[in-house]
Amino acid sequence: MFLQLMKTSFPDGETLPGSYYEAKKILRDLGLGYECIHACKYDCALFWKENEKLETCPICQTSRWKLNDGTGKKIPHKILRYFPLKPRLQRLFMSVKTSKKMVWHNEKRIDDDYMRHPADSTAWKEFDKEYPGFAADPRNVRLALATDGFNPFGNMSTSYSMWPVILAPLNLPPWDCMKDPFLFLSLLIPGKHSPGKDIDVYMRPLIDELKELFVEGADTFDVSAKNTFRMHASILWTINDFPAYGDLSGWSTKGYMACPACNKDTYSVKLRNKICYMGHRRSLPKDHPWRKDRKHFNGKREDAEAPISLTGEDVLSQLEKLPTRIPGKNSNKNRKRGEEELNWTKRSILFELPYWSKLKLRHNLDVMHTEKNICESILGTLMNVEGKTKDTVKARLDLEDMKIRKELHLIKKNNDKYAMPAASYVMTKKERQDFCEFIRSVKFPDGYASNISRCVTATDQKLSGMKSHDCHVILQRILPPGIRGSLTKEV
Repeated sequence: MFLQLMKTSFPDGETLPGSYYEAKKILRDLGLGYECIHACKYDCALFWKENEKLETCPICQTSRWKLNDGTGKKIPHKILRYFPLKPRLQRLFMSVKTSKKMVWHNEKRIDDDYMRHPADSTAWKEFDKEYPGFAADPRNVRLALATDGFNPFGNMSTSYSMWPVILAPLNLPPWDCMKDPFLFLSLLIPGKHSPGKDIDVYMRPLIDELKELFVEGADTFDVSAKNTFRMHASILWTINDFPAYGDLSGWSTKGYMACPACNKDTYSVKLRNKICYMGHRRSLPKDHPWRKDRKHFNGKREDAEAPISLTGEDVLSQLEKLPTRIPGKNSNKNRKRGEEELNWTKRSILFELPYWSKLKLRHNLDVMHTEKNICESILGTLMNVEGKTKDTVKARLDLEDMKIRKELHLIKKNNDKYAMPAASYVMTKKERQDFCEFIRSVKFPDGYASNISRCVTATDQKLSGMKSHDCHVILQRILPPGIRGSLTKEV
């Protein structure tokens, strides 16, 4: 109806599509179409390729349809939207400007000791050495993969988690490679619950196409060079927050061995109500003074060596001991993990890519999440914000159990109640007011930062509603001078 209204409002001779179907045909011809693939209710399998005509799940035998009484249209439990990658990569070379940008990393990048672009990284350079045939043509596309859950209903009370899988072409200059026009939505994984470690089931169409693009490639016309070349593509790394890191990599980010970098050498301690991860000083040089510092850490010296980073072959040798996992969330499949399995939950589908085990850096943590969480924890502790501070009664009890920081232990009173001694890193009410006034008064050049003063609440004297870049600016530029006149020199 809307398209028909548009057609009647335009002068004669317009060429607008007359129906929704005609509009979809135009988008499909431009390489902007997508495939609808039915999925099992319990994330066991896709009804795709050899399973396309099945009526029940080949693993759990659950019906493919929500309602199948023989009348009306059959409605599947879940629908995966898959956006084919090949035509979208080919479209990058249909514009003269974009096709020239795709070789920027080879022709215009300054190669020095500074890292301004992914091509400056060791991971990129070692990939080129491992696969010189791929590196021979700078037009071959290197991609980064990112995924995370979001609620499409915004702030409504409906609990729903939908997972888009985004691909970013890293060939582009640094000011373009992470911009919206060049981010490709590859998969739209349905909810309402997170796929968790069964995300591999939904990644199958993308992985199959990526294998084809790396091995066989696709004939692509480069409009700037005015010739046809064989375009290949590969994923260099993923970018996720910590929970999604565990879902994609197959290493559980929970429990005593939650650190995927330390692997089986993760140093963890069980406290009263949680697991605490220690041993951070192991990564410092052997002669660093903090290794001998007992007072400001856990009361012990640190003489241990840093954990050795595992290669792809080391990871594969660990995964060989892992039993074959049947996908799906059927409750009958729960089992106890064996000791030789470490913290692995599955063999990631990404290892099907012929180059994945050769990559130096397979997974990256999203700086946005990490920096925002750290900023909120630091500010919450300094300003003693309820619900945000890390200086709680439970934390004081943990210090007492560890027999460190005696000046912060709870003090018992006569009426069987306890008092928390004031910590040197917690601001007084007057210091909080001064700090908030300082933030209100800060001015930055136009375009450097948003109006951070809007985050200061006048009544509670605390910060709220901070975006990720706000947290970056606060940690880098505002916090050091802001607390200099309030807290002690040690803090």
